Amino acid sequence: MAVSSAFGGAKLETLFLSNATATPASSAPTSHYQIGVSSKPRRTLIQRGIVRCESPSAASSDVVVENSSGNASSISALEQLKTSAGDRYTKEKSSIIVIGLSIHTCPVEMREKLAIPEAEWPRAIKELCALNHIEEAAVLSTCNRMEIYVVALSQHRGVKEVTEWMSKTGGIPVSEISDHRFLLYNSDATRHIFQVSAGLDSLVLGEGQILAQVKQVAKISQGVAGFGRNISGLFKHAIMVGKRVRTETKIAEGAVSVSSAAVELSLMKLPHSAQSTARFLLIGAGKMGKLVIKHLLSKGCTRIVVVNRSVERVDLLRDEFKDMEIVYKPLDEMMSSAAEADVIFTSTASETPLFLKEHVIDLPPVSETVGGNRLFIDISVPRNVGSCVKDLEGTRAYNVDDLKEVVAANREDRLRKAMEAEMIIDEELKLFEAWRDSLETVPTIRKLRAYAEQIRTSDLEKCLAKMGDNVNNNTRKAVEVLSRGIVNKLLHGPLQHLRYDGSDDRTLDETLENMHALNRMFNLETEMSVLEEKIRAKVEQQK
Repeated sequence: MAVSSAFGGAKLETLFLSNATATPASSAPTSHYQIGVSSKPRRTLIQRGIVRCESPSAASSDVVVENSSGNASSISALEQLKTSAGDRYTKEKSSIIVIGLSIHTCPVEMREKLAIPEAEWPRAIKELCALNHIEEAAVLSTCNRMEIYVVALSQHRGVKEVTEWMSKTGGIPVSEISDHRFLLYNSDATRHIFQVSAGLDSLVLGEGQILAQVKQVAKISQGVAGFGRNISGLFKHAIMVGKRVRTETKIAEGAVSVSSAAVELSLMKLPHSAQSTARFLLIGAGKMGKLVIKHLLSKGCTRIVVVNRSVERVDLLRDEFKDMEIVYKPLDEMMSSAAEADVIFTSTASETPLFLKEHVIDLPPVSETVGGNRLFIDISVPRNVGSCVKDLEGTRAYNVDDLKEVVAANREDRLRKAMEAEMIIDEELKLFEAWRDSLETVPTIRKLRAYAEQIRTSDLEKCLAKMGDNVNNNTRKAVEVLSRGIVNKLLHGPLQHLRYDGSDDRTLDETLENMHALNRMFNLETEMSVLEEKIRAKVEQQK
């Protein structure tokens, strides 16, 4: 069996052993693949044209595999890799991993540097999947969390590569990211995204906005090459879990969102007598800003000034909130509008602060009737208000990390509902794991169908050739349909025993035993094909 040139040289090296120590390659081209075989622990070296697994002991025996011009065994390098370096990729299922930083583990100062705007999610997925050990990826970046979900060929190396990528894109040392990140693998990672989608991991327990954000990940990532079957299936299932939890537990009832918590915080900081007369300003007319207006209206506020790039979104808000006087101001009037406001909410996608110390220091003081302090309530990540602003006299600045004192209300009731939600998540976790386990048999199913189809088409051609040229199209079509029907009926039983979704008494072990039996009977070589597919995919990505 000849070894494809696509599997040789530096590209194979970058896939399998990016952290291996390689000896300098000879200047003369090398035409053989040298495999060291030993029962002792080995380290694998891959040079251009050479794959070598070396034992620490010098007494290891070598099996030399040469190309067609050599005199040694014709066993391919890939066949040798099956029992050495490639073994860990084919015998173990790739891992689902989440590398995350959230409001529970990481300060906003770091999260805002690592935040990735929605428009950049497809690019981020492509860059992540270009890493040597990452097959699939997704990015969930919100004001409260920055989480990267990947399917990795190797847990350790996958985490290392993603963390280094985060460090490079965010300009934060790996050591600092490692101090604040959390890592979850496989079923724990699956449970986490289910909890996130259900609102159980939110600062505001049960809040509904996170479900919309998970849906947005699936919507924007759909069609991106690296948003593959496993990750796509994970997020689709998470969306279903989020909906089911909210329907069956009513956990969202009485819960507050980040926007409503921001409104509550502003009212807590204002004198009670000033809550109806304070001058409110909103920077940004997006989804978060819309919710701010909604909750201000529910608290009795009747007027707000909105600064936005365009008037169209503000007109939509006017149509929706007819009981609220909404005054539009263009972006170039933001500072003059701030000078006339007592409470300023900021909710934009700006990657740089809108308010810094030098912008705020010259603003006129606010009246003592509203407490003598101008309030900045910043619910954006990255932050729209610099941390230096809070040092100014007559100014108070709050960000999303300061909302914790608000969300304690009604928490006891929602915690009870959260326990009910966890029972639902347990059920859905088993179903998802069963679905993912069933993917193990997909290559066998595909190859078995291809094998049967090859025999069918070959024998059909022979049959039609014997029937001669006088056969009409209807007869040809009837014979074609007959051959397909016979093949489908013969394959029905074997294929049913290769499908595993947890809905019957058959165990995963039984299904996998059936898969291996069919591999042996029909010489499908599924395990090796998986390795070849993974290698080819990585080689194509790196061209």
